[in-house]
Amino acid sequence: MPVEFLGIAATNDGSETTARSGAAFDKEYTLRLARAHEDHGWDRVLFAYGSGSPDPAPAAAYIASRLDRLQILLAHRPNVSYPTYAAKTFATLDQISGGRLTVHFITGGNDHEQGREGDTLTKDERYARTREYIRIVKKIWTTREPFDHEGAHYRFHDFVSDVFPVQQPRPDVSFGGSSPAAYAAGGAEADIYCLWGEPLAKTAEQIEAVKAAAKAAGRTDVPRIQVAFRPIIAPTEELAWEKAHRTVGAIKQRRQAGLARHHRNGVPEAAAPQNTGSQRLIAIAEAGERYDRALWTPTAAATGGAGNSNALVGTPETVAQALLDYYDLGVDVLSARGYDLLGDAVDFGRHVIPLVREEVAKRDAEREAARTAHDPHQTLAAARG
Repeated sequence: MPVEFLGIAATNDGSETTARSGAAFDKEYTLRLARAHEDHGWDRVLFAYGSGSPDPAPAAAYIASRLDRLQILLAHRPNVSYPTYAAKTFATLDQISGGRLTVHFITGGNDHEQGREGDTLTKDERYARTREYIRIVKKIWTTREPFDHEGAHYRFHDFVSDVFPVQQPRPDVSFGGSSPAAYAAGGAEADIYCLWGEPLAKTAEQIEAVKAAAKAAGRTDVPRIQVAFRPIIAPTEELAWEKAHRTVGAIKQRRQAGLARHHRNGVPEAAAPQNTGSQRLIAIAEAGERYDRALWTPTAAATGGAGNSNALVGTPETVAQALLDYYDLGVDVLSARGYDLLGDAVDFGRHVIPLVREEVAKRDAEREAARTAHDPHQTLAAARG
């Protein structure tokens, strides 16, 4: 199966290890980082969402209008706009990008962060709202006649959009989470299900949970699986581990100095996480530092399980093989974000992505050859062709 690489579309150069050098929205840096991804083999970049962060939708439109190939993953929280409005925004952005949009719907895992923008629903209520929201957006994207909606969270009458996506029948929907409620919602509605990097065995368990949820929802297909990591690479194993320990030292130093930035979802790093995904990362870190081929948990521990925070450490060859281990589990979207956002995007694109793509192509060719060898009709068809 094809493999895709997802990077980050940050709007400034700040990270967990380095304070940003300018404003929250640095237009030149945003374009420079996106162009580095496009020029070095990445497929897509994520425009993330935070309550006080720059609005990702116009930032994505800015990049889409200036780059020709890079695809866009736009994060969106249902609490910030009505679904009729959001569906038009997404369709317009898909038009601007020429059909390069995927929308990542965020339910919200922390009550305090959600409350910053007036969202007072409980977590379970938020998941129910997200499912209703996604269904409405999908219908607006694909319906040419006015319709009414009477739901638990949204009601409207005689609505029809006059702007539709380039992608037909619609853009893909992305969704993430590690709780049973998340599996149920994403299993029912997502085209791509997003997980944070965990040990292989635990990732396999989560994939099975997503598949079971999709089946329970009556689907005959299953979402594609995305897994996210923080790669730390260097020319030798020794240098990579030295870099890894320097990285954790820098994270801790920033926190101790009181300069650590908030989580990507806006929650102070000192706060105990409410979301299941972060709780899982902390538990995994407490159980051990190293797993499988290259997974390293101290980066997650140092940030309090802040989102995508488990690292893959080693040479490009080691990290590529580690990513292929996840590919073999059924993961076909690999998300990666370094701590030096620009430099690491270039290095990962130059030294890791080609290795993974080459091996994936080889494995796919071997599987196809094996399938053809066991199917005489395919062999005959190939000979005639």
